[in-house]
Amino acid sequence: MALALILIIFTGTFLLAAGAVFIASFVQSRLRTAAPVAEGAGELEENGVGPLLREESLSSISLWQALLRRLDLIDKLKQRMDEADLHWSVGRVTLTMLLLGGLFFALVPDTRLLPPGSGLVAFILGAWLPYWFIGWKRQQRMEKFEAQFPDALESLARMMRAGHPLASAFEVLGTEVAAPLGLEFRRMAEERRLGAPLNQVMDNFIARVRVDEVRLFVAATLLQARTGGRLTEVLERLAETLRESAALRGEVRALSAQGKMTGTVLTLLPLGIATMLYLTAPDFISVLLRHAYGKYLIWIGMACVTVGHLVIQRIVKVKV
Repeated sequence: MALALILIIFTGTFLLAAGAVFIASFVQSRLRTAAPVAEGAGELEENGVGPLLREESLSSISLWQALLRRLDLIDKLKQRMDEADLHWSVGRVTLTMLLLGGLFFALVPDTRLLPPGSGLVAFILGAWLPYWFIGWKRQQRMEKFEAQFPDALESLARMMRAGHPLASAFEVLGTEVAAPLGLEFRRMAEERRLGAPLNQVMDNFIARVRVDEVRLFVAATLLQARTGGRLTEVLERLAETLRESAALRGEVRALSAQGKMTGTVLTLLPLGIATMLYLTAPDFISVLLRHAYGKYLIWIGMACVTVGHLVIQRIVKVKV
């Protein structure tokens, strides 16, 4: 009864908050469309800051935005979303984390089988899920970059050998190369067209794509721009080196797959043995459920298995 009451209260609160946010966003969108175009010029004269120079809004809720600006971790979260190419606002992500944390906290039953602090663990797990999803999308995007980058470097070297300048080669690659790498080359071409210096364009490229291959390309390009030399030969050798590095990573990944599988089997083995004992000899395993300290032993065992799994995965993870 208490669990049902908690779920009803949580669901009602969530629906009220979602309705209020929807109504506020609808009213704001109507006000924006009804405002005259000349209002933007007046705002530029009044505030002294144009729309392109205005600081990006973290949330549509002013109170929540003021709170987010005081937190240093928000910049890191926004950077991870940019690297994952997720066009979400920081306020939406943080509110989703709080809502999922509260939902997981409400779903934890108040029973004697769970140790103290289970609700807090459930809240942390629910709040961590959006952050994990952002990291997963970021990892997928970076792997696509690593796979596309050697071919793009060879295409860039061929175009420069044919007489194209660097900015024009970026523009051609932006239209021919598939996403996500083509989008980044298109951004670099647009920045060069707007008059940004090469150093700033390359620094922005590194900030958006944090992989070692991009750092090597940027270092080679800036060094050639300062000292001179044949950039086409450097790019071709760099592309060949990146292909060899990718092949070496594949071999290491294949060799470490056995260790990862062993860690997974060792992690699932205690759970499988406990399930078999519960099905074949329930009186033997149910002692842990009836004894006063049984639940603590169960949770300590699960914690040890989890730590062991993380240690094994850490050992077999080899960086090349």
